[in-house]
Amino acid sequence: MTTATHAPNTTAPHAPNRPNMVSVGTMVWLSSELMFFAALFAMYFSLRAAAPELWANETAKLNVPFALVNTIILVSSSFSCQLGVFRAEEFKPRRTGGIFNFKEWGMIEWFILTFFLGAIFVSVQAYEYAVLVSEGVAFNSNSYASAFYITTGFHGIHVAGGLIAFLLIIGRAMLAKKFGHFEATGSIVVSYYWHFVDVVWIALFAIIYFLK
Repeated sequence: MTTATHAPNTTAPHAPNRPNMVSVGTMVWLSSELMFFAALFAMYFSLRAAAPELWANETAKLNVPFALVNTIILVSSSFSCQLGVFRAEEFKPRRTGGIFNFKEWGMIEWFILTFFLGAIFVSVQAYEYAVLVSEGVAFNSNSYASAFYITTGFHGIHVAGGLIAFLLIIGRAMLAKKFGHFEATGSIVVSYYWHFVDVVWIALFAIIYFLK
């Protein structure tokens, strides 16, 4: 009588498909940022409810078409940012064609364009502040001015932080001997933050400039 022998199972079990911890951590952090801006929105609406006539008078000084153009600039930067992410996922850090051959741009070129669009947004917002101050809407003028500068100012700080992050990602990609998963992950994480900043501004723009 022969005993059947079974060959040992040498097939290694499949590793669980775990999410990238950097991306998860970024999403958790952005959730806390969302709560922060929600608190700013609550403050804005509370002050507005307490002084509706003041809000009606002060919002008339806002240049809505000017702010709309600036909003379009910031929203367009989300598209250029995402195109850069697509190139990063293809591990294509640099362009392979002419400077005006946009189809052959790499992550670096798209992120540089995103940086300049974001810088234009911040510069235009600073100019808008200067105009409002010249018209008597200073930070300490009244509750409306305080709410306006706090909400838009904190958003501007977040945009400036995103610009610094883009410079770091671009610099790291330029210095990397080989563009791999590490560099691509950094690009994707920065895009999460940038899209978040853009969405927050759309909400701010609708509330501040249209809900008069």
